[in-house]
Amino acid sequence: MAAFVVLTVLVPLFACAPDSDSGSTARSTVAAPTNAAHPSRTPTPSFFDRSALSIDDPTSIWLVVDKLRPLQPASFAPSDLVETPLPHLNPPSLRAEAANAMIAMFAAARAEGAGAMQLQSAYRSYSLQVEIYGGYVASAGKTGADSQSARPGFSEHQTGLAADISALPLTCALAACFGQTPQGIWLAANAYRFGYLLRYPADKTAATGYIYEPWHFRYVGESLSTEMKRTGATTLEEFFHLPAAPAYAP
Repeated sequence: MAAFVVLTVLVPLFACAPDSDSGSTARSTVAAPTNAAHPSRTPTPSFFDRSALSIDDPTSIWLVVDKLRPLQPASFAPSDLVETPLPHLNPPSLRAEAANAMIAMFAAARAEGAGAMQLQSAYRSYSLQVEIYGGYVASAGKTGADSQSARPGFSEHQTGLAADISALPLTCALAACFGQTPQGIWLAANAYRFGYLLRYPADKTAATGYIYEPWHFRYVGESLSTEMKRTGATTLEEFFHLPAAPAYAP
């Protein structure tokens, strides 16, 4: 997700691209899809325990954050952030487990012919998100800001488990066309092997509240990402049977 940069060490992105937790807000509320609504989908077998990890605990890699599910506490900061030794534009901090998986994923992408990639944006603190969101409000008003930027305490980047990825050299950075680059195509097909999920698919805006963001990947661990791949679920809301989150609660 692009950032309205207030730190000199960050690359200004606000003027050219939306925030990665951003998107056009759907006006209607739809029920989260379930396996019953998709008879062709293979049911989740009993041996996969959906309650094995919390979807509410901010330290859990299964945490679900969306416009109806803020971080608790809102100012949460991970205790195990590390600098990810990969090419990057903005500070490349991620939680250690997510960082290790990202390193392996980048290496595999290059080895398998997808080309080089870099981290466009990784962990962002609550205070930085306050600045980013405030910049959008000043420029576009609150309604406009909510369609482009996550409110503080609602951003996946604050979990330390989400990252925006771009191609090297830069091609279609933070744009839908990234999904058609060799890197974007490879990530969409293979990120699950490393525990990552393309968090905002093109056809699930009504569930996630965000437009298609082929650059935004969220770490959930290999067991969950593999099970989602197997069952055909493409969003956390869908897999955990959570309410759709097209907009913030009043």
